[in-house]
Amino acid sequence: MFLKKYALLILFLLISVVSISQTQNDTKTFLYQGRIEKLQHDNVILIGTAASVSFNFTGNECSISLQSVDSYEHHNYVQLVLDGKYIGKIRVEKGTVQSFPIKITSSKKEHHLEIYKNTEAQSGNILFAGTTAKLTSISFKKKKKIEFIGDSITCGAASDPSDIPCDQGEYMDHHNGYYAYGPRIARQIGTDYLMSCVSGIGMYRNWNDENKDEAIMPDVYQNLYLTKDASKAKYDFAFQPDIISIALGTNDFSGGNGKKERLPFNPEKYISNYINFIKMLYEHNPKVQIVITNSPMVGGERGVVFEDCLNKIKDAFANDKTHKAIQIFKFKSMTPKGCLGHPDVKDQKVMADQYAPFLKKLLNEK
Repeated sequence: MFLKKYALLILFLLISVVSISQTQNDTKTFLYQGRIEKLQHDNVILIGTAASVSFNFTGNECSISLQSVDSYEHHNYVQLVLDGKYIGKIRVEKGTVQSFPIKITSSKKEHHLEIYKNTEAQSGNILFAGTTAKLTSISFKKKKKIEFIGDSITCGAASDPSDIPCDQGEYMDHHNGYYAYGPRIARQIGTDYLMSCVSGIGMYRNWNDENKDEAIMPDVYQNLYLTKDASKAKYDFAFQPDIISIALGTNDFSGGNGKKERLPFNPEKYISNYINFIKMLYEHNPKVQIVITNSPMVGGERGVVFEDCLNKIKDAFANDKTHKAIQIFKFKSMTPKGCLGHPDVKDQKVMADQYAPFLKKLLNEK
C-alpha cells in the first residue's frame, strides 16, 4: 500500500512546478514561502525548515489536509500561527493524507492561517493537500529578504523538549524551526526569509564524516531538497536575498563521536571550500550582501582558529569591487541547554537578539 501511495506522489512531483521564493497560486488564495515544491491543484510539498503556506478565510470553520512524506513512513510536524498568534504544533502521523480541524476562537470576520514546516529537509517532507476553509484573496507585502544557511543550530534542531523529553522519541520530535534564530530575526526586523540548513553538515566535512560517505553543504545546496539525489528538482535561486547569512563550521571543527576516525581540522580545505561556495552564491545572487559567522559552540583554541579562518575568507575577497564587502558576525559563546548539546529555544532567542541589530543595520544601509 505504501509503495502505491509513494508512486502516486512521485507522479505528482514529475508534473510539478518548482518554487523556492515567495509565490502564490493562480487564484491568489495561497501564499507559499521557503524551500517548497508546488504540485497540481494547489497542493505543495513543504521541504525546508520553516517552509510555509498561508491563506485568508472567512467563517469559523477550517480544516487542513496534511501528509508526512518520505522514502520511508514516519511522523513529522508543522507549526501553526492563527491571526498572528502562535497556536502550537501538529504531529502528522505516517500514512495517508489526514484532516486536521483548526479551532477558531476569534470573532473576526476574516482569519489568517500560517502553516510552517517544523522540521528540516532531512526529516522528510510535508504535503499540504488543501483546506475546507472559505478562502479569500491574499496578497504579500514586498519586504527585504535574508537567507540563512547553516547546520542543526540554524535548523532549530534538538531545541525543544517541551512535548517529548530529550532522552525519548526521535530526532525530529525535538525540532522547532519556527523559534530558530533565523525565523525569529526575520519576524523581529520585518523581513522575508529562506532557510537552507542541514543537521550535522559542514563546509568541507560533517560532524562524524570526512566527506567520504556523506554530502557536505557545497554538494547539496543547489538541490531544492538539500540532498545529492539527482532525480530531485534543482534550486532555482528565485529568492534573491538582500543578505545571505552563512553559519557553517561547528561540524567542521567537531571531534565527531570519538569512535570513527577523525582527522585534525584542515584550515586550508575549510577556507578553500568556503571561498568557492561564496563564489557560487555570487554567480546566482550578484547583488547580495554576504555575512559569515562563527559558532556559539566553538570556543577556546578552536574558536581562535575559527575566527582566523573567517578573516582569511573575508580577505580573499578584499579586491572584489563587484560585490559588497563580506561581513563577519561573532556570536558570544554559550553553554547550550537543548538536546544533544544544542541550543534550546531560549538559547535561540539569545542568538537572535545578538544578531538581529547587526542584520537590521546592514539592511538599512542598502
